[in-house]
Amino acid sequence: MNYKILHVIILLIAVIFGNACIEKAEPQTSHDKLIVVVSILPQADFVEQVGGDKVEVIVMIAPGASPATYEPTASQLKAISSAKMYAKVGSGLPFETVWLDKIRSVNPDMLLVDTSEGITLIAMGEHHHDEEISVHDVDKRGMDPHIWLSPANANIIVQNICDGLVRIDPANKTYYEQNKEHYIHDLEVLDLEINESISGFENRTFMVFHPSWGYFARDYNLTMIAVEVEGKEPSASDLEHLIETAKMNNIRVIFVQPQFSTKSAEVIAKEIGCNVVPVDPLAKDYITNLRQVYNTIAQGLT
Repeated sequence: MNYKILHVIILLIAVIFGNACIEKAEPQTSHDKLIVVVSILPQADFVEQVGGDKVEVIVMIAPGASPATYEPTASQLKAISSAKMYAKVGSGLPFETVWLDKIRSVNPDMLLVDTSEGITLIAMGEHHHDEEISVHDVDKRGMDPHIWLSPANANIIVQNICDGLVRIDPANKTYYEQNKEHYIHDLEVLDLEINESISGFENRTFMVFHPSWGYFARDYNLTMIAVEVEGKEPSASDLEHLIETAKMNNIRVIFVQPQFSTKSAEVIAKEIGCNVVPVDPLAKDYITNLRQVYNTIAQGLT
């Protein structure tokens, strides 16, 4: 064989294999992922559990901020322009009521998923079954938006998120559905744990500052007493009534959350000799957080 021809062939092979190695070595960038926007941190956990390494999540409400007062930043609105999906809570969260139209105008092509679809709402501060009403049949003002704080509701939310991801990325349907089934199993285990933890208590009343835990109370046959009165700090007469109510119900703990003032709760706690304990309804690691919460509530009921 002609040595010049052989030399050319060897050079061509080297170039081909070299290019192949370079292409294979290129890392996956975040641009390869689906950008999904959510309002609150627990939703981010749900999306990441289902979407795995195929999603990148933008959370609108910053950690420690109140959903009633938070305003999105310019950088957040800019990031939304490349999102494929917005998974809204959908239950009347104040942030979404005020800002969702603006957010959608930034990127009208992204899929809007209502994660509350299939969930019944209860009146704010209530937890009785006769207060339930279809989420699609009511003006959501005055209803309790904290639907995610029930593992049974979280099951539905996760299903809605999975359905949304499948719509924007049908090629990975099996991947999303397998992740969803695994996480729903974990939610069902959590539900059983909570039931077993608090099923035997005779005292089933707990006190909170902000009435975030109505769905939790409903699901586990508990009574929630809220310090906050219609979104406002209680008056002197309200505080007097709450102190008497706390004494009558043998309240040992008052639960507060980082997004609200603890002043009124501390006044009541001082009067009845109980503790003020923080619990966060907006923590990201949903299952770990709910385990901590039910253990804390269980201790308060003993």
